[in-house]
Amino acid sequence: MLSKALLRLGASAARHPWRVIAAWLIAATLAVLAAIAFGGRTADSMTAPGLDSQRAAELIERAGTGQEGMTAQVVVTPLDGGATFFDHGSARTALVRLQAEVKRLPHVLGTSDAAGALDRGADTAVPGGLVSADGRIAVVRVQYPDQSRLSAKDLDALVDLGDRLRGELPLRIEMGGNLFYVFSDADGGASELIGLLAAAAILFLAFGSLVAAALPIGMAVFGLTVGVATMTVLAGVTDVPTFAPVLGSMVGLGVGIDYALFVLARHREYLARGLDPHEAAGRAVATAGRPVVFAGGTVVVSILGMAVANVPFMTVGGIAVSIVVLTMVVASVTLLPAFLGAAGPRLGRTGRIGRALQTRKLGRLARRRDPAAGAAHAAGWRRWIGHVSRHPVPYAVGAAGLLLTATLPVLGLRVGLPDDGSLPHSRTERRAYDLVAEGFGPGTNGPLVIAADPTGDPGVLDRLVGAVAADPGIASVAPTHIDRATGIATLVVFPTTSPQDKATADTIARLRTDVLPTAIGHGPARAHVGGAAASLSDVGQRTSQRLPVFVAAVLAMSFLLLMLVFRSILVPLKAVLLNLLSIGAAYGIMVAVFQWGWGGALIGLEATVPIVSFIPMFLFAILFGLSMDYEVFLLSRVREEYLRTGDNGTAIVEGVSRTARIITSAALIMVAVFLSFAVAEDPSTKMFGLGLATAIFIDATVVRMVLVPATMTLLGRANWWLPKWLDWMLPRGPVGTDAESTGEAPRPRLVDR
Repeated sequence: MLSKALLRLGASAARHPWRVIAAWLIAATLAVLAAIAFGGRTADSMTAPGLDSQRAAELIERAGTGQEGMTAQVVVTPLDGGATFFDHGSARTALVRLQAEVKRLPHVLGTSDAAGALDRGADTAVPGGLVSADGRIAVVRVQYPDQSRLSAKDLDALVDLGDRLRGELPLRIEMGGNLFYVFSDADGGASELIGLLAAAAILFLAFGSLVAAALPIGMAVFGLTVGVATMTVLAGVTDVPTFAPVLGSMVGLGVGIDYALFVLARHREYLARGLDPHEAAGRAVATAGRPVVFAGGTVVVSILGMAVANVPFMTVGGIAVSIVVLTMVVASVTLLPAFLGAAGPRLGRTGRIGRALQTRKLGRLARRRDPAAGAAHAAGWRRWIGHVSRHPVPYAVGAAGLLLTATLPVLGLRVGLPDDGSLPHSRTERRAYDLVAEGFGPGTNGPLVIAADPTGDPGVLDRLVGAVAADPGIASVAPTHIDRATGIATLVVFPTTSPQDKATADTIARLRTDVLPTAIGHGPARAHVGGAAASLSDVGQRTSQRLPVFVAAVLAMSFLLLMLVFRSILVPLKAVLLNLLSIGAAYGIMVAVFQWGWGGALIGLEATVPIVSFIPMFLFAILFGLSMDYEVFLLSRVREEYLRTGDNGTAIVEGVSRTARIITSAALIMVAVFLSFAVAEDPSTKMFGLGLATAIFIDATVVRMVLVPATMTLLGRANWWLPKWLDWMLPRGPVGTDAESTGEAPRPRLVDR
């Protein structure tokens, strides 16, 4: 039985703490060394099998046009406010020198020649051109080979060159392009530190002891080190998306500290009863550790379920984040009890600073949150839960109405990908984006690449160019490039709107469904629309199509697992519906903040942006798993009380009130960790941080402290109803009572005859 295995594991780790700690030190060291020796950098491959943009990429790769490689762009404008490239010799000379020095950088295949184009009298002012119509802005496009031959050193070399030339040339120099997107350092370092400090402060207030506060932090740091290092090794084998380390750190810190808090709280309860520290640690792992294993497993399975989207980068990203979560679960039932055993009976006492705080109002707050203080300190929560239980209808209706109202903005959800125009003005990519949009039009920042194979129809290219150029969503078409060996043609076309504009997605759809089929006809020729904007649009459409299937699969799995655990039909059904409410409300708030701009300035959002296409699915997987943490932790305690007393009302009041302070502290920690990422520069990181923080806050307050007691009171004994035939069919679940874990009492049956 899982509980007995955890009991033995926890007790053994507590009796031999230094062996376990040494084993984790060795594991962390080996993981870091493996990451250094075999690890790779994260890389984004926003493609998926069967997408039209993927077919375009395959044609481009066959043609060998260079469009499949990495690119950067250097955008310049004279520092002299009255000068132009046409009439100011020093600016023109500076441009020539800049082009030459960029071309000499390692791995650069070539650059565009803005100065030469002016000499030739080319029409450079059109979208996709090299010099704006007023001669004030020039673009030097830099072509690199494919990503596998590049590294962060190439980005550093380009940035260092720009820094040097800014001091030597009379030019304002800004840079952007996908070289920056792939090799820029991901947000996270400062956010992780802020999150850890906030978590430490909350833990200290919860326990009034520096030692007790330090243990969950120490365990989380160990687990994060091993998990992220393993993720880095994975990046050496396959393309791990750039958001994975940030998301892994965010979720890993949150769940790691939460899991440790659950186990530590039970351990202190047992110490307060007079148990030996080793026995207390074993029983804490056996009781609180079971919900941790179950909840962590749910998180992992939910995230891995994103494979149904058939988008490789999402699947790999899910595997990477799951590694971190799984590491935290293992640390919670091995490393943490070792820490508890090493700390001994000191964890049952409040430290000097904690006792000093307890002489003040803040100290009274800490005392009320001290899990070791026993049932007396849960009186406030008991009164609140009792009040809700006496008025279940108004509280259930009011809370559900509030969450449904918060969910309404989801009806206007628009997926896409924020471009460089959503970055803060402190970033050179944003300043380059603005200069290009000012000089050539917004669509120049997101060109489309049409790849065509004219086999059997030599006149198709002329028809194709004419039809595309005539589309109202296209500003211009660059000269066609035809590969002599394969005959494959590539057309770079520039929309009239920015990459993240909905009109651009409409233009892409129109080209595919109307313009290209009409131009090609029924012949053997074929054409596909590719480029970054098209790829991201395709990925967003696929994830939107697969999201209902994924949601249904996760809901069904969660229902079955909870039914197995709690031997009930209505408890898991209620849990599924309430979790949907909290996640829907989080989605709605994200739409209001990022698409409508409500309160965006509070998290440093400088412009409204669409919701990143893959974030809704990722958030659902993570949030549904995380909400199971609180669900299992709370309901397992309610079930214990019901099995002990046989009274549903008493079980609800006692079970919820005894877990409320722990859930509140755990939620505060998670919210603090996630909000620390919401102020990062990258809009995607902001979305992950705000979405997770909002959902956890709603789940731990409105759902757990209002809707759960209200609905369980309304359901009465029906909460625990399970048909006899189904009870016989189901295997015994991993979560039982404290008595079951230690063999103190038999478990009464909870089924109708």
